[in-house]
Amino acid sequence: MAAHTPPLHALVVPSEDAHQSEYVSEQDKRREFISGFTGSAGLALITMKEALLWTDGRYFLQATQQLSNRWKLMRMGEDPPVEAWIADNLEDEAVIGINPWCISVDSAQRYEHAFSKKHQTLFQLSSDLVDEVWKDRPPVEPRPVIVHPVEFAGRSVSEKINELREKLVHEKASAIIITALDEVAWLYNIRGSDVDYSPVVHSYAIVTLHNTFFYVDKRKVTVQVQEYMAGNGIDIREYETVQSDASLLATGKLKSSVDGEKDINDSEVGSLKIWIDSGSCCLALYSKLSPDQVLTQQSPIALPKAVKNPTELDGLRKAHIRDGAAVVQYLAWLDNQMQENYGASGYFSERKGAHKTENLKGTKLTEVSVSDKLEGFRSTKEYFRGLSFPTISSVGPNAAVIHYKPEASTCSEMDADKIYLCDSGAQYLDGTTDITRTVHFGKPSEHEKSCYTAVLKGHIALDIAVFPNGMTGHSLDILSRAPLWREGLDYRHGTGHGIGSYLNVHEGPHLISFRPSARNVALQASMTVTDEPGYYEDGSFGIRLENVLICKEANAKFNFGEKGYLSFEHITWAPYQAKLIETKLLTPVEIEWVNTYHSDCRNILEPYLNEQEKEWLRKATKPIAVSS
Repeated sequence: MAAHTPPLHALVVPSEDAHQSEYVSEQDKRREFISGFTGSAGLALITMKEALLWTDGRYFLQATQQLSNRWKLMRMGEDPPVEAWIADNLEDEAVIGINPWCISVDSAQRYEHAFSKKHQTLFQLSSDLVDEVWKDRPPVEPRPVIVHPVEFAGRSVSEKINELREKLVHEKASAIIITALDEVAWLYNIRGSDVDYSPVVHSYAIVTLHNTFFYVDKRKVTVQVQEYMAGNGIDIREYETVQSDASLLATGKLKSSVDGEKDINDSEVGSLKIWIDSGSCCLALYSKLSPDQVLTQQSPIALPKAVKNPTELDGLRKAHIRDGAAVVQYLAWLDNQMQENYGASGYFSERKGAHKTENLKGTKLTEVSVSDKLEGFRSTKEYFRGLSFPTISSVGPNAAVIHYKPEASTCSEMDADKIYLCDSGAQYLDGTTDITRTVHFGKPSEHEKSCYTAVLKGHIALDIAVFPNGMTGHSLDILSRAPLWREGLDYRHGTGHGIGSYLNVHEGPHLISFRPSARNVALQASMTVTDEPGYYEDGSFGIRLENVLICKEANAKFNFGEKGYLSFEHITWAPYQAKLIETKLLTPVEIEWVNTYHSDCRNILEPYLNEQEKEWLRKATKPIAVSS
């Protein structure tokens, strides 16, 4: 930083890669390398005197555990944002370095606005300074591009591109630069394995009114993929040429080697606007365009990707059934193991175990070894392609770390006298899954039971919601929190996120959350969203319950305002643990909901289970009654 020209007063190290991804490949984990903090969200700031890390409420506890005393934790929502801190704490005319590939246009403009009052400068670095000190940075491995068949995608590439071009014409734009990895994958019906847990390819797309481009490391492109792209009129270019092609696009000189090199006809759209999504387009590409020729709006791909087509919805339902069977197999196995190895009372009994840590058979069960077993059950299912995120397998105090990631060398041993939280998911060719269940294999305390029941009440409240069209997830978030608030409890994460169709497990643009961004996009029929309230006591336990929901048209008696009304269909199947439910705290409606859900669970999953597993599931889904 000191030797740089000009000298840097501060360096911003974001979590994101050149596509503003939430989950990034190993070679893009610069913030993790420099700080030691492994959470998926966060930003490091290094000045000549200090090192600070910003992260959100999901990671406060994890960050305090992982950061050395040389780092200062900045809590998003409580401490000033990074740009305000820089403006207030660094000197006039300070120079702040940034890798322009790893910052979005939105963030860069927000920073520049904050810096202007003290004439501070956001400086675009030609090389990433973290890479210069990261001596053992993992190399890039060229992993093949895979065609995603229409039998799973539901719509052809030509359909999607034609619809995209209609939107370009409507917005008087001549082209769009697509930078989000899942949007490129969705548009071109391709998948890959460049990022762990997300079946995407490091790539860009440029679509004009006549031509279509795909920017990718050509070592990843097989003959089959070449033929597929050519058949769809898509010109394959080297990944690095996207920057120079953006410059050509800006001057109307970008030509394709496919489809007869048609030029852009400016008169067709009335102006030469180039569409970018300023939330996902990086500063490096934006800098190649003239600001007055850029149309900055949410990507026109975000909503069609989020609103699933009938084939995708059918695939998601089927994937969640197979996934639910794997989770039930796992819970039945784990129940048996906890009883055999630790003398636990088990999933169904509440008697207090006569042990604490003694392992009766010498087979040590850890957070990692049991989650590996869960992955094993999933791997036997049709269309399985891997996990959708690192499994959160957490016992006792670790369950209070919202995005806890157990490591084999440091993780905890299973404990029958503590709550166990498991948040997991998988990628299948026909859908992506995400489920959380919280269980106890010993005798839960009354406090744990009342907290679990409050979370369950919030979980049910969102599931049974009926609401008018045009409602956002910001308005619905309170439904899941209200039962917790009545007890003076809450949680520091959103209540729901979209989920991809064999794509990213976290998918926008909609969400159910207290965050202001949840006001931006209304929920629509055929969107998917999770329902995952929780409660966490630092140093003690954590509880979360999560299902995936499909938004659908509601069968409401009336239609006030002719708006149309929406409701949800849950597609996740695995029981809730009856012994953690304080039934006297549930209403008759809630008890009926649990019993109906459990009955459906049993009927749907039994065909996928052996006799012992069926017997376990029958016991786990027995109707609950109001306690006297």
